Amino acid sequence: MSFRRIRILVLLPCLAVAAIASAGEPVAQVRVAFDRGGIVATRAEGKADLATGRQVTADDPVRIASISKLVTAIGVMRLVEAGTLDLDADVSTYLGWTLRHPQFPDTPITLRLLLSHRSSLTDAAGYYATPLGEPLKTILDDPKAWDDAHAPGTHFRYTNLNFPLVAMAMERATGERFDLLMRRLVLTPLKLDACFNWESCDADTAMRAVVLYRDRASVRDENRAGKPACAVVVKDGADCDLARWKAGENGALFSPQGGLRISANGLAKIGRLLLNQGDVDGVRLLQPAAVAELLRPQWTFTGDNGVTHEEDTGAGTAKAFFCRYGLAAQTLATPHAQCGDDLFGDGRAHVGHSGDAYGLRSGLWIDRERGTGVAYFATDAGTSAAGANSAFTAVEETLARNGDASAGQ
Repeated sequence: MSFRRIRILVLLPCLAVAAIASAGEPVAQVRVAFDRGGIVATRAEGKADLATGRQVTADDPVRIASISKLVTAIGVMRLVEAGTLDLDADVSTYLGWTLRHPQFPDTPITLRLLLSHRSSLTDAAGYYATPLGEPLKTILDDPKAWDDAHAPGTHFRYTNLNFPLVAMAMERATGERFDLLMRRLVLTPLKLDACFNWESCDADTAMRAVVLYRDRASVRDENRAGKPACAVVVKDGADCDLARWKAGENGALFSPQGGLRISANGLAKIGRLLLNQGDVDGVRLLQPAAVAELLRPQWTFTGDNGVTHEEDTGAGTAKAFFCRYGLAAQTLATPHAQCGDDLFGDGRAHVGHSGDAYGLRSGLWIDRERGTGVAYFATDAGTSAAGANSAFTAVEETLARNGDASAGQ
């Protein structure tokens, strides 16, 4: 499908609505293609909210899932450049308590290991439901939180729990609440109408939220009356007074691993920032060396040195999904027989991140050599068929490949 045809889809929403009415089709699909200079094509079809019939647009904020990790890492790199954080220091220095694998007490765990999923932590003990006023540290007392078979730094295991710990280090190092810190470091300088877990967004932005669905049943972000009354997890019967927040106590409150609400156009700006080596529209957020380190693979699959799929969602296919990973940045098209990470079907090393949560599938990918990229999401896509040529789903292959499932083949 050409960019010209994609634009026609935007101009004919009635045809798009009919298309998504079919069983198994996403409720909404948005795709934004961009290059270093700006957006070059937009496709938006379907409903942001089935109950009201509101049409989705590329400016509507959506819970973008694990692409949040990449944006969090950009915030980390800003603090590294400022000398506030060190990727290779013992993260215990920032947390204020000692983080160690019980079986490997002499091996420090660093921000680099947390960001690249080589910390030896797992998600088996939980990672997001610690309520306001409770310390997330208690999760680590559960033996299931640790991979007993591998020392830190020796094995890749995609683990959401890594990122609340990163957020805790950021909070303790700065004294700022994670969502407000990310607003200062990344979102405000880039003029992005975005936020982590709604608290720092305004009511009008929240009311434009893309509702997330599973089998046409809403599961997240029905914000028709404004922002949610409480943006964080609290105990049953407890109040939601964020004055009870303490720096570094509970980094899961604002979901650094998946809770960013941002539009497809906003994601495209993040992609252009990376394409332009830390500069976008005249704003220098990072130096080129920091961007290079962020995107550089810290781990590459060799056949037996990592878990190659997210354990929360299952293996999905026999082919490996994760084969190269940097500081919250996945590199695609790894030349290994067991790898199924060639989403675009062109053998090119696109870099970025995928997202998968609450029925949403999303992606932000750039081709640094060509200077091009794409940001996309689809809602109610959790049961999308397996991809024809990769470990991604069919809907992701279609959105990545210019909306045409045969592109790149």
